[in-house]
Amino acid sequence: MPRREAMLYQKQDGKKVACTLCAHRCLLNEGQFGICGVRQNIDGVLYTHVYEEAIAAHIDPIEKKPFFHFLPGSKSLSIATIGCNFRCPFCQNWEISQTRLSDGPGGLRSSHLPVKEVVRQALLNDCQSISYTYTEPTIFFEYAYETARLARESGLKNNFVTNGYMTAEALEAIQPYLDAANVDLKFFKDESYKKMCKARLQPVLDSIRKMRELGIWVEVTTLVIPGTNDSEEELRGIARFLVSVDRDIPWHLSRFHPDYEFLDTQATPVSTLRKAREIGRAEGLRYIYMGNVWGEGEDTLCPKCGTIVIRREGFWVKSNLIQDSHCPNCGQKIAGIFA
Repeated sequence: MPRREAMLYQKQDGKKVACTLCAHRCLLNEGQFGICGVRQNIDGVLYTHVYEEAIAAHIDPIEKKPFFHFLPGSKSLSIATIGCNFRCPFCQNWEISQTRLSDGPGGLRSSHLPVKEVVRQALLNDCQSISYTYTEPTIFFEYAYETARLARESGLKNNFVTNGYMTAEALEAIQPYLDAANVDLKFFKDESYKKMCKARLQPVLDSIRKMRELGIWVEVTTLVIPGTNDSEEELRGIARFLVSVDRDIPWHLSRFHPDYEFLDTQATPVSTLRKAREIGRAEGLRYIYMGNVWGEGEDTLCPKCGTIVIRREGFWVKSNLIQDSHCPNCGQKIAGIFA
């Protein structure tokens, strides 16, 4: 597989390298891969093995990401490479996210997809944005960065669907070209992040706050898992944190379905999502949605008068009444990027 020198690393003594891309900040000896499994120290130089090597490329409705306040009703070209810097046992894209070059030959085969071709395909298919998604875009940062830069020059917007485990350096580098991010805030307990994801909570919180400071539109998704993160205490903690950053951050409460290593865990009761939604409302969040639940909790309501300004069915927008980012009934500004 072709390789390219990575961005965001520092050379150390003895041909070691310090990766400064994600919050793991791996210190790698000669020949060693990072936790992501796709970045490797070769003779004192950090390389990425997944530049322009896509494992997935699809055209999706932007609502599938999910984004409900970022170009609603539009199409987005979605790309991903193999690999991830988390080890979540409930991952719903585990076939591609948990594949690592560091595990040796075999496994899934990617396809060479040049940056220019990604942008060309997006324009050809009337997409308004490119989504870096399915796996963790931080670990294919160089690919995302170069694509996002060309996309911006071509009049397209860019978004990350991310676990939020990147460094401030990475966010500052991509900020000129990144319009929006949907961040998975999986837990509000550090011990849960350590046990489930082999990561930490604070860097994710820092990223959400940093993104908003940089002017990146942020939506947050929490996959609500029975017996794991569905307590009132934890859900309230998440809601309070989001309000402390910006109460206009949309919170997507996604219904869990058994997958990967969590096959013995039941699907999330809809009543649990309703309870979480009420907790979020009580804490002051203005926009709360229920995901993986068809026919409920999908519409966007004006936070002032309650008018349904965007009506949805699943991933599809059935009507959008927003006028110049405002409610047509009372004139309240609706937060988001609508053009």
